[in-house]
Amino acid sequence: MRLTAMRYKTYTWPHNPRTYTIDYERKMAVHKVPFGGYQLQDLGLTRRIMRGEGEFVGEGAYQEFKKLASVFYDPGPGVLVHPVWQTAEAYFVDLALRQEPRADYVSYRFTFWEEQNLYRGTWKETASAAQNQTARSGGAGALWHTVKRGETLWGIARSYEVELTDLIARNPQIKNPNLILPGEQVKIR
Repeated sequence: MRLTAMRYKTYTWPHNPRTYTIDYERKMAVHKVPFGGYQLQDLGLTRRIMRGEGEFVGEGAYQEFKKLASVFYDPGPGVLVHPVWQTAEAYFVDLALRQEPRADYVSYRFTFWEEQNLYRGTWKETASAAQNQTARSGGAGALWHTVKRGETLWGIARSYEVELTDLIARNPQIKNPNLILPGEQVKIR
């Protein structure tokens, strides 16, 4: 089976790296509850970390590495097309030589972090926030949000473009801002 070539921004690997790994991360919080129990809170997925190692071999190997290095210096995220993983927008965060480079052989390793599209210069209201706003706006401009599994007070504040301290002040029924449970009602405005 022949795999497609790996690509990032303007660079296409002449042959795919020898090894690659991918790490998936999920953030969890643990809260102690009375009588020795614990409550787990799913804070959601974080970035994927994609790592790999490879070699450039033959005439022009070091020149090929220099082309890859020039893409590393290009700031901002780009589209990473991988022969096995799903295509992702990612940052090129690490590029290392694994030995003294030679004209005919270069061993290297790389790391990409997947972009989560959480922040692009200005916050925008998410679709779920807009749905909650229309579904829960009441008289006198009141706005409530129903907590879903994995949500945090910080994330809710961000999606409605309100300060976290203001959100906490509007919700005195929430005794621990680090622990909110699905189904709870949070007053936004």
